[in-house]
Amino acid sequence: MVTILQKEALVLREKAEPVNPKDFGSPRLKKILEDMVTALEKEEDGVAIAAPQIGVPLRIFVVSHRAFEFEDRVENAHNHDAQGANQLIRKRSNMVFINPVITKLSRKKVWLPEGCLSVRWLYGEVERRDKATVRAYDENGKAFTLGGSGLLAQIFQHETDHLNGVLFIDSARNVEKITAEEQRIRREESGNNKK
Repeated sequence: MVTILQKEALVLREKAEPVNPKDFGSPRLKKILEDMVTALEKEEDGVAIAAPQIGVPLRIFVVSHRAFEFEDRVENAHNHDAQGANQLIRKRSNMVFINPVITKLSRKKVWLPEGCLSVRWLYGEVERRDKATVRAYDENGKAFTLGGSGLLAQIFQHETDHLNGVLFIDSARNVEKITAEEQRIRREESGNNKK
């Protein structure tokens, strides 16, 4: 059974190692990715996970389909009524980022509410760049670049921090403990998730 490690775990404070290119497509890498997805899917409020969170000190993170669906919902809500927006949501897949490097950050900074599956049940505000671009490899070793704003940019920065041994509470302000039930109510009201 795969468990998400909590903030006391030493691996969460280490800088993760790059994945060796010869490991792309290997059974070992596939198993790590499966374990990451399994752990992430168990957490209904999770939108991303980094390999160190399951005890694997490699530079990998996975963004859940939920994050993309949330972005679609927000985008469509701006263009349509709420009912219509929900009908336009398309099913997305989880996205794998191996050896990710943030190549571009916007100048604009914003304070955003944030939590973490490895820092249960603490929440706070973290200053993040409004837009971010990441270059990475998929599970087959194919290079790609993806830019994002809003939640996606926040995820890129949060997960990259994980790979560098940094937790959101290191720079968060207004940190408070919120019970699972309170968190569920807030999430439903605001649509914000945890990384």
